[in-house]
Amino acid sequence: MIRLFSLFFFLGLIGTGFSQPSRSIPFFSPGNECESDWLVSKPKAKAGAFLSQDERDIILWNGLARRTFRVGANLACYDFRNLCSGEQLLRAVKPEARIVLNGRFYNIGGLYGQKQQGYLLPEWVDGLAGKPEDFQLASYEVKQISPRINWKRNRWSSNQLDATGIELVFQFEHVSAALEGLKVFVHYEMYDYLPLICKWVSVKNESPSGQSFQLDKLVNEILAAHEEESAVVGRPDRMKKPHGLYVESNYCFNNAMRAELSDQSTHWIIDSSYTSQVNYDYNTPCVLEVYPSVGPAVTLARGESMESIRTWELLLDSYDRERSGLARRRMYRTIAPWATQNPVFMHLTTTDPAIVRKAVDQCAETGYEMVILSFGSGLNMEDTSAANIAKFRELADYAHSKGIGLGGYSLFSSRRISDEDDVIDPVTGLPDKGAFFGNAPCMGSKWGVAYLAKLRRFFEETGFDIFENDGPYPGDVCASTTHPGHKGLADSQWRQMEMQKGLYRWMNEQGIYINAPDWYFLDGTHKIAMGYRETNFSLPREEQVVMNRQHVYDGTWEKAPSMGWMFVPLTQYQGGGDAATIEPLEEHLDVYRTLMMQNYGAGAQACYRGPRLYDTDKTREMVSSVVTWYKKYREILNSDVIHLRRPDGRDWDGIMHVNPGLKEKGFVLLFNPLKENITRQLKLPLYYTGLHKTATLSDEKGRKSVYEVSRDYSISVEVTIPAQGMRWIIIE
Repeated sequence: MIRLFSLFFFLGLIGTGFSQPSRSIPFFSPGNECESDWLVSKPKAKAGAFLSQDERDIILWNGLARRTFRVGANLACYDFRNLCSGEQLLRAVKPEARIVLNGRFYNIGGLYGQKQQGYLLPEWVDGLAGKPEDFQLASYEVKQISPRINWKRNRWSSNQLDATGIELVFQFEHVSAALEGLKVFVHYEMYDYLPLICKWVSVKNESPSGQSFQLDKLVNEILAAHEEESAVVGRPDRMKKPHGLYVESNYCFNNAMRAELSDQSTHWIIDSSYTSQVNYDYNTPCVLEVYPSVGPAVTLARGESMESIRTWELLLDSYDRERSGLARRRMYRTIAPWATQNPVFMHLTTTDPAIVRKAVDQCAETGYEMVILSFGSGLNMEDTSAANIAKFRELADYAHSKGIGLGGYSLFSSRRISDEDDVIDPVTGLPDKGAFFGNAPCMGSKWGVAYLAKLRRFFEETGFDIFENDGPYPGDVCASTTHPGHKGLADSQWRQMEMQKGLYRWMNEQGIYINAPDWYFLDGTHKIAMGYRETNFSLPREEQVVMNRQHVYDGTWEKAPSMGWMFVPLTQYQGGGDAATIEPLEEHLDVYRTLMMQNYGAGAQACYRGPRLYDTDKTREMVSSVVTWYKKYREILNSDVIHLRRPDGRDWDGIMHVNPGLKEKGFVLLFNPLKENITRQLKLPLYYTGLHKTATLSDEKGRKSVYEVSRDYSISVEVTIPAQGMRWIIIE
């Protein structure tokens, strides 16, 4: 149910211009705060918006995190607390947001007058004042979270549910007649069962005079956080950033395939007003501001509105890498549940109809679920001729008749189209390698707009189920003033980003699965590379086996297994010759099986790239048996990874999946790269399985053993691993 609470808004009466909040929302009565570890057992408390007992504060709370806003001279957040660690994240009050309109900046909300910036006492807040030139709070609204993407649940996923929680929306207006009708909304979402908040800003032009507004910049978050280290001297870029708050926005690109390195909007800046900091030059990075570095430079005509990027703030309670990674993985599973889909697919190297049908048949026989017409296969989705559409519609229909999805590959970036359509370098004014990958088309060009339209038409008319988008929009700016998709340099990045994200959102609604080598998870993509160098798959097979496990081990610290793909070169890929490939498949059956087992065992799908999945009955039986094994344990194998020992080729290595909500609460995979059998005494950490007293272990032969869990939540197990082989153990 939507609840709307109005606050009287009197022009010019700052500080006394509105009433106290309505008592229609419940009073805050704390309880069940962090009563259990949210990464092990589901908390009892759910997210809610509350009114403080003195009716001066609005409180967002879910038992794990709390964010408190004072409603007085203007709106300001003065409390942001991790209820599990007890850590207070704020040291000072800042405005809620900031916008630049028609060349002039305006703060949204905020209170002023705090003298000591190193810490903030609640009793100081009453002595702070607003400023008349800021946007003032006019009303607020509380409602349930609604899905950002109406994704189609048409295949297996480990989470079929959308995030739940509440949304709190503050509406701000300005006293100036020049800004009459311009409304700014600050949105907060707080989620059930995890210490996570999402924040964004929307702006709507309801000008009664019909005037337009140029929105040059929008800062959707400003937080004065405490410093992470005590550095008397030092540059801001070399100092540690506050650790207790992980920040991620849906404005990530550049193919780093890691969120932090792809991030384009998180800025930790210095605060010269914080004069009691240790750093002599006031260079401590202790203010978080979130905004795109370029743009948006959007013109809002009367009746138009726009949304800022969305920023998720996850409260961390530990410096432990595994625990922090588990928290992030839980965040992705919650706010991007579409990324928990994990179909079993192969990469086919041809579009020859007879070979495509044969590959579909092999997939149906062995348990595979999708065929991707790979790069170099000859697929051209930009060809929307009747003949091309008919060819692939027929192949898709055949695949669907066998219960198999069909899709393919398309390249956007790192290609040259024309002088008129390529990215224009703002320095030279020419399409001369000013893009991330040298030459590249502008998505806002005439060609780029047509490219997106052709893709939509191709998918609509063929019924394709999967899209591998190589080189999605990587963040190129474009100085062209003739491209239909943007006005000029200032809005080029924002407009192209919105076009790319719009395609992915649409595809999710159609049930199309998306592989894309860039961090668009929060706007609809499903899988990115686990992280590898492509030329590694030109190395000898035996080296690929160990390095494959290294890539998976390193790639699952922050990503859930379903979020990363691996690669298996059934046929030659970028060189290496016969020593690097699996073909002929039966001749290299042991390596083929090992690669399949360690990929599927990690919950990581790989691009098995070649013309076929099997060449003989023996190969078919092996492929089918591995896929059957994977599907039997699919739930636990797609669960989070605990990292036991990184592969180094010198001794055993292994990982363990954990999920306290399943019957199989743990699944251990152990590998021996050596040429002789080894026996090792291993200490298995069971804390995140939820088993605290006893654990029953079953090996691949069904033999069971019961272990008492020690006080540090571990068990000690003696294991023998065969030469260049593997062992797996189920924990219940």
